[in-house]
Amino acid sequence: MHAALITGKGEVELREFEAPTPGDGCAVVDVAFCGICGTDIHAFQSGNPYNPAICGHEWSGTVSAVASDVKRLSEGDRVVIGVPSACGSCGPCRSGLGSTCSRVLKVASGRDERAPGHGGFAPQISVGADRLVRTHDNLSDEEAAQVEPATVALHAVRKAGQRLGDIAVVQGAGPIGLVTLQWVKAAGAGEVIVVEPNDARRELALQLGATVAVTPDEVSEVLAERTRGIGADIVYECVGKPQTIQSAVDLARRGGNMCLIGLADSNAEISPHTWLIKEINVTSSLAYTHEEFDIAMGMVGDGRIQLDPMHSATTNLEGLADALTDLGSGQSDQTKVLVNPNWHS
Repeated sequence: MHAALITGKGEVELREFEAPTPGDGCAVVDVAFCGICGTDIHAFQSGNPYNPAICGHEWSGTVSAVASDVKRLSEGDRVVIGVPSACGSCGPCRSGLGSTCSRVLKVASGRDERAPGHGGFAPQISVGADRLVRTHDNLSDEEAAQVEPATVALHAVRKAGQRLGDIAVVQGAGPIGLVTLQWVKAAGAGEVIVVEPNDARRELALQLGATVAVTPDEVSEVLAERTRGIGADIVYECVGKPQTIQSAVDLARRGGNMCLIGLADSNAEISPHTWLIKEINVTSSLAYTHEEFDIAMGMVGDGRIQLDPMHSATTNLEGLADALTDLGSGQSDQTKVLVNPNWHS
C-alpha cells in the first residue's frame, strides 16, 4: 500500500506501507476521500512538515476491521475522523476543563501512542477507534470528508462570543472562511462582510450567504459605511497569514472581538497600542471537541450548512503535489480539493 507524505519543501513522496491491521483499541478504515488542508499547503511550501499522522487529516471512509476490544464500531460503518472525548484524568480534565483535555491535544497533533505513520492520503489507515465518529446517513462521502474543517469553524464560532445582530467580518474565503461565514450566519449575525481578493471566491461567498464580499482594498470603506465608522462587532481571521492578524484588529470596533482561526506559519507584527486602546477581546481556536462533529453533521445534513459548493476538484495521490502547488500559488481557481486515494491515473 502506498501513502503520500509531504517530506520537504515542494516535495511529496509516495511511500510503501504494510496494509494496516487494528491494534488494541483501533479500527482500520478504507479511506474514501481526504481533503487538502491549509496546514498541508503550509507544510509543502515551508519544507517543515508536521507529524506524518496529520499530513492528510480530513478524511471519510468505511470501517473494514476492528480490534476485539472495540465494541462501539463494526465493519461497514461509515465514519469521519475526529478526536476522542476528553480523557477525564489529565490535569485540565480534573480541573473541570475537559474542552482543553491534554490527551485530546496530543491526539490532534499526531503525538499519541496510536498515531499512524501516515495520514489519510492513503487507501487505508488504522487509528484509535475513539477518534471515529459515525457519518450521518444523509451525508455523501464527499461531504463527510469536509466535516473536519467544518467542525473547526463551528468550534471557533461557538467560542467567539458573537451576539445576535452583530456585524461580522470574515477575512478570507477559502474553505475555512466559507464555512465560518455559514456558521456566523447560523449564529444570528445581522450582516456578514467577507474579505477576499479572489473574484471566484467572493462570488461563492455571496452564494453562501455573505451580505457583501469585497477585496482587502475595499473593506475599510464598506465597513465604515455600514457601521457609521464604528467598525465590526466581531472579526474572524481565516487567512492564516501573519499580516492579516493586525488587519483583523484594525477592522474591529473599540470593545469588539477578534477570533483567530487561520494558522500563520511565522510570527506576526502587531500594534499592541491599537489592541490596548481598542480593548479588543481575542479568542483563538485550534480544533474542536468530539461532540461537535455530531452538531456539524446534523446541520450539514439538514441543509443549513452547505459543503458541496466548496468542493471544486478531486485528484489522486499522484496528483497531490500538483494540487498543493496550485492551491499555494495564490492564483488558484480551486476552493476545496479532495484526494481520492483509490483512483489511479
